[in-house]
Amino acid sequence: MSLEEIIHATQKFHNDNCIGGGGFGRVYKGDLQDGDGFKTIAAKRLDTRFGQGEQQFLCELQILLDYKHDNVIGLLGYCNENDEKVIIYEYASRGSLDRYLNDASLTWVKRLNICIDVARALDFLHGGVGKQAKVIHRDIKTANILLNHDWKAKLADFGLSLISPLIQETSYVIDHACGTPGYWDPLYKKTGFLTIESDIYSFGVVLFEILCGRSTFAIQKHEGHYLPEFIKNTFIAGKHDEVVFKKIRKQIVTKSLTTFQEISYQCLHNEREKLPIAKEILSELQKAHEFQVSNSQ
Repeated sequence: MSLEEIIHATQKFHNDNCIGGGGFGRVYKGDLQDGDGFKTIAAKRLDTRFGQGEQQFLCELQILLDYKHDNVIGLLGYCNENDEKVIIYEYASRGSLDRYLNDASLTWVKRLNICIDVARALDFLHGGVGKQAKVIHRDIKTANILLNHDWKAKLADFGLSLISPLIQETSYVIDHACGTPGYWDPLYKKTGFLTIESDIYSFGVVLFEILCGRSTFAIQKHEGHYLPEFIKNTFIAGKHDEVVFKKIRKQIVTKSLTTFQEISYQCLHNEREKLPIAKEILSELQKAHEFQVSNSQ
């Protein structure tokens, strides 16, 4: 897309249109001419002052062009002219999941559906799906899970992601630890060995955030450590039910909760070979959903 089109759509990247930001730069809402009407878009504008640059821009573009899925944010276009680099995405009207963790209107069934959507995205990215490579997202967190008007979840922000060959002798990439504290796989942080299991660990944190109705940062502020340690201490003490968000606790069928907690807890295992793969997580989450729906009728 031309820079002129994007500038017009975002009203010259006006601050009033800024809907988010991160390591890449700011994200702006815009209205793009689409036939006789307009299409709402999200435009992520690179700002090299934040530490990311050409490599992240090209990496995200490559992944979004090659890995299209219902639960991965859609690429509408990009711009690379006059020293401006912008990626244009489909617009997710409800914004990011982190805003809704303690929202009682986000019911247990809705939460399960969101978890299933993200597990589908991870299964797709990690499995290659007919491609020669798998994608390690490297920054799975609730802020990078976007929601449509119907609460359908889309995994976003692939600027830190890595593409790894499916057929190789080693199953890891040696790299300096990137991502977000509170979601980090401790083995990746310690050794620099990045694997798809690093995404699984981070997803385990997300699953418990959704169940607890609190972010890993809120737990760190209150408890003095991030969510994984809090959950492990709680489970060792046998206080599984105490972590459930109070405003949705009465909605949840016991078998649904148990199934959800068991697979989520497996995701936080310190030994990589004991971590489930995305397909297994998806299967267990679907079971938790079935238990919930069939016992609620």
